Amino acid sequence: MILHHEFIRTAKKFPDKNAVIDKATGRDVPYARALIGALILKKRIARFDDKYIGILIPTSAGSILSVSATIMAGKIPVMINYSTGAENNCNYAKQKCGFSTIIASKALLEKIKCPVLPGMILIEDVMASVSTFEKIGAALTARKPAEKIIRKLPAADPDDSVVILFTSGSEKEPKAVQLTHKNIGANLEAIIKTFKLTHEDILFSMLPLFHVFGYTVDNWLPLTTGMTNITYANPLEYKKIPELVRTEKPTMIAGTPIFFGGYLRESKKGDFASLRITIAGADKIPDWLRKGFMEQHGVELLEGYGTTETSPVISANTNEENRPGSIGKPLYNLTVKLVDPETGKEVAPGQEGKLLVKGDSVMKGYLSEELTAAAIKDGWYDTGDIAMIDEDGYIWHKGRYKRFVKIGGEMVSLVATELIMEELLPDGVSLCVVDVPDQIKGAKLVAALTAEIDEEDIIRRMSEKLPSIAIPNKFVILDDLPKMGSGKVDFRTVAKMVQDKLK
Repeated sequence: MILHHEFIRTAKKFPDKNAVIDKATGRDVPYARALIGALILKKRIARFDDKYIGILIPTSAGSILSVSATIMAGKIPVMINYSTGAENNCNYAKQKCGFSTIIASKALLEKIKCPVLPGMILIEDVMASVSTFEKIGAALTARKPAEKIIRKLPAADPDDSVVILFTSGSEKEPKAVQLTHKNIGANLEAIIKTFKLTHEDILFSMLPLFHVFGYTVDNWLPLTTGMTNITYANPLEYKKIPELVRTEKPTMIAGTPIFFGGYLRESKKGDFASLRITIAGADKIPDWLRKGFMEQHGVELLEGYGTTETSPVISANTNEENRPGSIGKPLYNLTVKLVDPETGKEVAPGQEGKLLVKGDSVMKGYLSEELTAAAIKDGWYDTGDIAMIDEDGYIWHKGRYKRFVKIGGEMVSLVATELIMEELLPDGVSLCVVDVPDQIKGAKLVAALTAEIDEEDIIRRMSEKLPSIAIPNKFVILDDLPKMGSGKVDFRTVAKMVQDKLK
């Protein structure tokens, strides 16, 4: 699958159908006009010397068309995270990839108080400067048959990179991931087949496109199937989004547990009645959230799992095959196995091991050959996650391998400690468990909390369920737990804050 070719074919097949209903700007963009817009932007972007083009635009018609146009121009979009320090992330991306041009949104820059940096091109200025001649030229090109339009574009190969995305950086410095047409195309094909999606489905998109979940599902899934894509730029507007879902009646929405938690709190019965598929990834779905959606809306909140390096979906529960608490079964075109973290040997069924994945969705590689060689061996990508596969083929995520720590010669799961402790904490108290060095046992656990608690009571109750080495013996109070753009806790920053507090 060549992604932008499929977009062109889709646009020719459904010219009058809305490709994007942009709820932030109030604009409806039919597929025919989307194609014209992409062709106009493509000619502008083709003038830049850079191989890579940065994109700093929230989820909208503008971001979707900028991505398509960049690829149609024979260049590679670099999606920049604007939620965790846009200026620093722009400079980091430029340094890692070696480019200067960034297509940015003036409205976004003003909102997040980011200056216009050298090399930035504002999408609002570009569109305002489009001449009548350019519009006519693009409209005439768009009227040609799909294959004629495709033949006039730069040659494209399934193994060409179609995006650079950065890993979250929650544990270490973000890595630049290269995904190809083949990578994302294979993932799309499996998602479409697994969830029985068609052009009649309507997607509600609010995930940022700098997140792989957003880039694949919210950007390319509609453009390659003919779905209508309802976009809203800010997933944190917890009251507004349930209202939009109620009025626009999408059939599918994908998000993260922290976003869905906000929507549940602010929604009214009936807001999600139109949804056929409601799926969360990027973090574990807590039982209260799954139960809340079912009780309040009669909606099954499905759990999926993936990584930036796998384009992203590795496994998912479906309405037909759902085992709550698991991360579902692997997609049909991927192979998974579990290996012992120390020896690398495959573990027996039912045992825990590090999860490895093989298939066309696995990335081309990082921009660093050294990092790529460490992550992919013989075609197997090492997710760095510990899991167990049950007798029916469902995968159970046990946590990041790096979130296991050796204490007194035993491996302790920080995630397991967090899950037990979360059950005992008062409502509204957030938690993250980190490890710090200890001269006697090698390491000890510290709990970072957002409110004071009865420490002795919590320790006593935890001791009924966990061994002493898995119970934090120190508690640090933070005003808030820093998070990544997906809503996931930024473990690296929390660990640094805790160590600073303990000095």
